[in-house]
Amino acid sequence: MSLETDTSSSDTPPRLFAPRRRQFLVGRRAVWASTISSVLLVAAIVAVFFLAPGGAQVRYYFFNPHNMWVSFIGNPGKGLSSIGTGILTNIWIFLLCEVFVLIFGLIIASVRMSQSAVLFPFRVLSTIYTDVFRGIPILLVLFIVGFGIPELRLGFLSHQSPAVYGCIALTVSYSAYVAEVYRAGLYSVPNGQILAARSLGLTHSATMRRVILPQAIRTVIPPLLNDFISLQKDTALVGTLGAIEAVRAAQIYDSTEFNSSSYVVASLLFLALTIPLTRFTDRLIARDRSRRLAGSQ
Repeated sequence: MSLETDTSSSDTPPRLFAPRRRQFLVGRRAVWASTISSVLLVAAIVAVFFLAPGGAQVRYYFFNPHNMWVSFIGNPGKGLSSIGTGILTNIWIFLLCEVFVLIFGLIIASVRMSQSAVLFPFRVLSTIYTDVFRGIPILLVLFIVGFGIPELRLGFLSHQSPAVYGCIALTVSYSAYVAEVYRAGLYSVPNGQILAARSLGLTHSATMRRVILPQAIRTVIPPLLNDFISLQKDTALVGTLGAIEAVRAAQIYDSTEFNSSSYVVASLLFLALTIPLTRFTDRLIARDRSRRLAGSQ
């Protein structure tokens, strides 16, 4: 009986593991390189704050733990508003404006894209609207709305809080930007699909609702989220009208206690709001890109 060599041995030639081991080593080196570079960068920043001639003063006036905490919780006895409460004002202004901006922006974009002769005057007005409010700085719009509407003496409309006027100004400005984002997304839908829908007997509104909008939404979501990140930050401008939001509360603390640590607290709170939304936007962009690349293969 002849002996046969077992070729299914569990010992795999070393050369089969070489590419996998090489990838592992490359990945490990990349992790170590990124870790070391991050540590060195943080160490350099810390060294600047501790070794610079004016480092002690900067740490006291901007990173004083006691002043940061007091500015966060506020002190009504001294007339110091809480930055923690002020950021809640920024949040509700942002959320309210976001809803109105989405609605008004879509209306403006739909009017500009309409083909009806009856809507021609409205198309002209919507074009002028987007040109004007994209050209005027938001701060000036806040001044015009916040100080102009009360002077019109229109009863209920002229007796609102500064926060309400801030919402109106932000909605008016950002609706012009968002309308153009909508319009770009709607125009990105292939014309052949629109013609096919019209050939099936769908009206312009039905084509917009059933064919164009569902495809355009996926395209416009990432740029819309980027606009809303900017909107979240621009809610700080409402403080120029007298509303007590986070930045305004920080200014009050700085002018009263002569310590700017309150600005760092306000900055950290805004970062806590914007960074998660930024990462979510990046994730949506990456996922949409992978889907498009998979569909093109």
